[in-house]
Amino acid sequence: MELVIYPGGVVRCVYDEAIELGALGRVSVKRASHVEPVAGGRWRADMSPVGGPVLGLFPRRSAALAAEADWLHAHWLAAASL
Repeated sequence: MELVIYPGGVVRCVYDEAIELGALGRVSVKRASHVEPVAGGRWRADMSPVGGPVLGLFPRRSAALAAEADWLHAHWLAAASL
Protein backbone atom coordinates (compact mmCIF):
# COMPACT_ATOMS: atom_id res chain seq x y z
CA MET A 1 0.00 0.00 0.00
CA GLU A 2 1.47 3.33 -1.07
CA LEU A 3 0.91 6.35 1.16
CA VAL A 4 1.58 9.90 -0.07
CA ILE A 5 2.08 12.38 2.78
CA TYR A 6 1.51 16.05 1.98
CA PRO A 7 2.78 19.09 3.89
CA GLY A 8 0.45 19.65 6.83
CA GLY A 9 0.08 15.92 7.46
CA VAL A 10 -2.61 14.95 4.95
CA VAL A 11 -2.12 11.38 3.74
CA ARG A 12 -3.54 10.10 0.45
CA CYS A 13 -3.74 6.45 -0.60
CA VAL A 14 -5.75 4.02 -2.66
CA TYR A 15 -7.75 2.24 0.04
CA ASP A 16 -6.50 -1.16 1.04
CA GLU A 17 -6.81 -3.13 4.25
CA ALA A 18 -3.03 -3.66 4.51
CA ILE A 19 -2.80 -1.27 7.47
CA GLU A 20 -5.31 0.23 9.90
CA LEU A 21 -5.63 3.77 8.54
CA GLY A 22 -7.20 4.99 11.78
CA ALA A 23 -3.78 4.65 13.38
CA LEU A 24 -2.70 7.66 11.29
CA GLY A 25 -5.44 9.89 12.67
CA ARG A 26 -8.87 10.98 11.48
CA VAL A 27 -9.88 9.06 8.34
CA SER A 28 -11.98 10.36 5.46
CA VAL A 29 -12.77 7.78 2.78
CA LYS A 30 -14.10 9.05 -0.56
CA ARG A 31 -15.07 7.15 -3.68
CA ALA A 32 -12.54 7.67 -6.46
CA SER A 33 -14.24 5.61 -9.14
CA HIS A 34 -17.02 3.24 -10.09
CA VAL A 35 -16.37 -0.19 -11.60
CA GLU A 36 -19.64 -1.22 -13.21
CA PRO A 37 -21.02 -3.86 -15.58
CA VAL A 38 -22.30 -2.74 -18.98
CA ALA A 39 -24.35 -4.44 -21.67
CA GLY A 40 -22.86 -7.60 -23.10
CA GLY A 41 -21.21 -8.74 -19.88
CA ARG A 42 -18.32 -6.29 -20.09
CA TRP A 43 -17.01 -3.91 -17.43
CA ARG A 44 -15.87 -0.31 -17.26
CA ALA A 45 -14.05 1.81 -14.70
CA ASP A 46 -15.47 5.33 -14.43
CA MET A 47 -12.81 7.60 -12.95
CA SER A 48 -14.97 10.76 -13.09
CA PRO A 49 -15.21 11.17 -9.28
CA VAL A 50 -11.52 12.22 -9.37
CA GLY A 51 -11.73 14.03 -12.72
CA GLY A 52 -10.56 11.12 -14.83
CA PRO A 53 -11.81 9.26 -17.90
CA VAL A 54 -13.99 6.20 -18.34
CA LEU A 55 -11.74 3.18 -18.86
CA GLY A 56 -12.80 0.09 -20.74
CA LEU A 57 -14.53 -1.95 -21.95
CA PHE A 58 -13.01 -4.97 -20.18
CA PRO A 59 -14.05 -8.61 -20.56
CA ARG A 60 -13.77 -9.29 -16.80
CA ARG A 61 -14.37 -7.30 -13.63
CA SER A 62 -10.87 -8.15 -12.43
CA ALA A 63 -9.39 -6.44 -15.52
CA ALA A 64 -11.46 -3.31 -14.85
CA LEU A 65 -10.35 -3.29 -11.19
CA ALA A 66 -6.70 -3.61 -12.24
CA ALA A 67 -7.05 -0.74 -14.75
CA GLU A 68 -8.77 1.35 -12.06
CA ALA A 69 -5.91 0.80 -9.60
CA ASP A 70 -3.25 1.43 -12.25
CA TRP A 71 -4.89 4.72 -13.28
CA LEU A 72 -5.29 5.91 -9.69
CA HIS A 73 -1.63 5.18 -8.91
CA ALA A 74 -0.40 6.86 -12.09
CA HIS A 75 -2.67 9.93 -12.20
CA TRP A 76 -4.31 10.61 -8.85
CA LEU A 77 -2.29 9.32 -5.93
CA ALA A 78 0.57 11.83 -6.11
CA ALA A 79 -1.40 14.64 -7.80
CA ALA A 80 0.12 18.06 -7.12
CA SER A 81 -2.95 19.49 -5.42
CA LEU A 82 -5.51 18.19 -2.96
